[in-house]
Formats: sequence, structure tokens, C-alpha cells
Amino acid sequence: MLRSLESQLSERPLLSSTDALLHYLRSGMGSLPAEAVHVLFLDATLRLIRNEPMFHGTIGECPFYAREVVRRGLELGAASLILVHNHPSGDPTPSGDDRKRTRELIDAARLFDIQVVDHLIISRTECRSMRAMGYL
Repeated sequence: MLRSLESQLSERPLLSSTDALLHYLRSGMGSLPAEAVHVLFLDATLRLIRNEPMFHGTIGECPFYAREVVRRGLELGAASLILVHNHPSGDPTPSGDDRKRTRELIDAARLFDIQVVDHLIISRTECRSMRAMGYL
């Protein structure tokens, strides 16, 4: 099912179908028992190049490293990216650490002309966009 949803997303600009994107992300990450960070690497037309699981954590935290995300983006030739991680607690509210690390990623990616489009936090039933919340 996830492969089918992913192939549908790669056929058109990712942000043209927000509902399909959120359904895909909740299906793949919403019920994970521990935090995980995925990065959706996008081309210049916002089409999905790859959804890459990058970091795994514990039930309450998952550090991610801007250097590794940017390095992988450069390898894939990404023009932009969307950072995605889950909150197994069920509350998709961004923590102070989520906001700090997102800012670090934005600053690092900017040096290499990679745009951070959004940071989405997924729970079993909800998704929060840090861009929509004014953090980006």
C-alpha cells in the first residue's frame, strides 16, 4: 500500500496533493512505537526523489543531524526537502528541541541552496506543519 501511495506522489508535485501526502505519512509513520525521522527529498519541481528514513530514536526523542541530511540531499541532487518525524505519544506539538534542530537544518541547507519546505510532525491521527505554525 505504501509503495502505491508513494508512486502516486512521485507523479506530480508533492505539495499539489496535501491530503495524499498526509495519508501516506500517517500510514507509514503514525503508528511507529519509537520516534523516527524521515526526509522527503524533492527535485526543483517539488516532485519526490526519495523518502528516506534517516534517524531512529526512542519513545520520547530522536536526534537528527543537519550535516547528514544536507549531505544526503546533495548526493541525491535535491533542490528542497521536507523533514518528517513522528510523536508516538500522540501529541504532534513541536518541542523546543524540534524547533531548534529545524532552525539548524534550515541554516545548514541554505548554504548549499537546498530549501527546507516544511517540518511535519506525525501522530496516529494528526499532523502538524511547523511552517503553518509559523516556525519556518
